[in-house]
Amino acid sequence: MTVHVLHENPEWMPPFAAAFAAEGVDWDETLVTGGSLDLTAAPAEGLWWSRMSASAHTRGHTAAAEHARALLDVLEAHGRRVVNGRAVLDLELSKVRQLALLRAARIAVPRTVAVVGGRPDDVLAAAATVGPPVVVKPNRGGKGLGVTRFDSVDELAAALPGLDEPVDGVLLVQEYVEPARLRITRAEIVGGELVYAITADTERGGFQLCPADACAVDGTPASLFALRTEPLPSGLADAYESFARWHGLEVAGFEFIETADGRAVTYDVNTNTNYNPDVEAVASRSAARAVARYLGTLDKEIS
Repeated sequence: MTVHVLHENPEWMPPFAAAFAAEGVDWDETLVTGGSLDLTAAPAEGLWWSRMSASAHTRGHTAAAEHARALLDVLEAHGRRVVNGRAVLDLELSKVRQLALLRAARIAVPRTVAVVGGRPDDVLAAAATVGPPVVVKPNRGGKGLGVTRFDSVDELAAALPGLDEPVDGVLLVQEYVEPARLRITRAEIVGGELVYAITADTERGGFQLCPADACAVDGTPASLFALRTEPLPSGLADAYESFARWHGLEVAGFEFIETADGRAVTYDVNTNTNYNPDVEAVASRSAARAVARYLGTLDKEIS
């Protein structure tokens, strides 16, 4: 049968198209950038894979999230097998949901206050509660866009009028986690298992650390990213694999910071993960190929 890829950004598809070809997997794509959906028509047979992104609105696709939600509702109502289905999309679109579920799973996360409605007094009170320095970010974001550090409440107060309104009306005020090294790590999970982890240089890349070629910001070099050769902190890989299986995250990336005080703090879960080509070239296993192989196997099982 066919693997149907639900997504909104064609620029992110070439590496997966190559992986599907290499693995001999038949696939097609369904763009969810707005349009009509006939609720009386049965959706196509085969396996569906959702790659809907929380950052779609930053590319002008303001209706994409609701389009994807509607299509996933229909697919699941018809009993179609969906990889990263409706519940996973809800997690992708809400950092509040991510952080709450991670914390419930006893995975360390930054102290965070969610401000709904964006009233300035509430934002400043949240910053005072968390304690500067703080990081302010949208609840629904992506690629590190809209993430800003403030070293005092006064600095935040002066900047508030110029901050972009979050697309869902929810702003997060989060503790700034002091890193032991100026890097983050992203652990890539496929089929509930760790494939590899990468590091990203935050000294040069700041908060905008999407690993895909198509995400390059202001000429940021691909060398920001490297294959992580040392093991993850004790127990973290098992915790991520368990979390992914429990919540149905079949393809996902978990991002964490190793802190100056010896913690591993997870701050983001990405369920439409992209892979860096330089890392893919040197890793013992290709994550893109692992995805294609995993989806191809599932597709055969339902045929």
